[in-house]
Amino acid sequence: MSDGRAAGSVEAVFREERGRLLAALVRQFGDLDLAEEVASDAVTAALERWPVDGVPARPGAWLLTTARRRAVDVLRRDRAYAARLAVLAAEADRAEPPGPAVDDDVPDERLRLFFTCCHPALAPPDRVALTLRCLAGLSTPEVARAFLQPTATAAQRIVRAKKKIRAARIPFRVPQAHELPDRLPGVLGVLYVIFTEGYAASTGDDLVRADLCAEAIRLTRILRRLLPREREAAGLLALMLLIDARRAARTGPDGTPVLLEHQDRALWDPVAIAEGRSLVVEALTGGTPGGYALQAAIAACHVEAADVATTDWPQVVALYDVLARVAPSPLVELNRAVAVAMRDGPAAGLPLLDALEGDRRLRGHHLLPAARADLLRRLDRRAEAAQAYRAALELVGNEPERRYLRRRLAEVSSPTPRPAAGGSSAAPGAG
Repeated sequence: MSDGRAAGSVEAVFREERGRLLAALVRQFGDLDLAEEVASDAVTAALERWPVDGVPARPGAWLLTTARRRAVDVLRRDRAYAARLAVLAAEADRAEPPGPAVDDDVPDERLRLFFTCCHPALAPPDRVALTLRCLAGLSTPEVARAFLQPTATAAQRIVRAKKKIRAARIPFRVPQAHELPDRLPGVLGVLYVIFTEGYAASTGDDLVRADLCAEAIRLTRILRRLLPREREAAGLLALMLLIDARRAARTGPDGTPVLLEHQDRALWDPVAIAEGRSLVVEALTGGTPGGYALQAAIAACHVEAADVATTDWPQVVALYDVLARVAPSPLVELNRAVAVAMRDGPAAGLPLLDALEGDRRLRGHHLLPAARADLLRRLDRRAEAAQAYRAALELVGNEPERRYLRRRLAEVSSPTPRPAAGGSSAAPGAG
């Protein structure tokens, strides 16, 4: 096997197995830094051995065995390290009296570690950053994109979370059954960000990272089975299914994004839509709806309409009004502005977008200037639209979206208007 093929095999296997590998190592040795170190060593060993010996029949098991042996070697050489881990393990045993553990109900070790990394002692953004980096396999820049923050800030969050775990001696363990509901918001947040990065990749040559979407959906299904009475778990799964159902229609032949209004709805997945709509009803029934349930209801409005023109935009705006109270964020306000523009015309949405210009959380993000450019284009304010498209191009990290923005820029810059061959929208539910 060539070195190039071997490296590709290792990368593919490691991306698939990374979460399982780290979860198993942390569970055995109780130290995240050690687990990351020996996992990296195992990959290096694979790059050395697989070109000679071939890819093993069970590559994930090979990596785990190699990493475990490396961890044992590290602990043998560093007695202080081994002693510290032993103390942590003993303290964890004393701190956890026998109780109704839920090990048998958690069918995936990664989900166990998701709950652990979302320990209440960690700041909520740090929990998400740590879990995304260490278990979901997102790079630090991808984590930063999810937070609408600089890469250095995301890196600091990850380091801070690890230091907190060490300083507070937080055990890596499966939460007791009565603790799970309190841990749920953090885990839901992790799964949501993973899906969002998959649905609209922040960097790279593809708009959609289907692997991340599938992983987020799979883990959310497991979570819902684990906590069947938690309506927000149902709401998040509904949201993912309703959005992912449109995946086949979201890009053109060259990978460029296609606007909802131009999508071939025959390509949408009817099975996923049916399941998602059923889950929306479940998520909205029985009390005040949560943020994920409301977003799923918005996504349902899109898939239930025959086309964009017949979409119930007043209902969409009303749902965004509630969402802005339940889970306020600048992106919610941005998406609401787009929905208002669809309901009342672009002139009504533009001042709402302009009001977000000073929000520092949207600085460095292309969605705001892109949405503003689209409304200006619809108002035939072409020079201003061109300026906004240029601003969005300076910020966008995804190549397909960059191609779309270039097309739109060329359209508003040409002497006579010409239609663009598809596009993207600021609103996650509308693309």
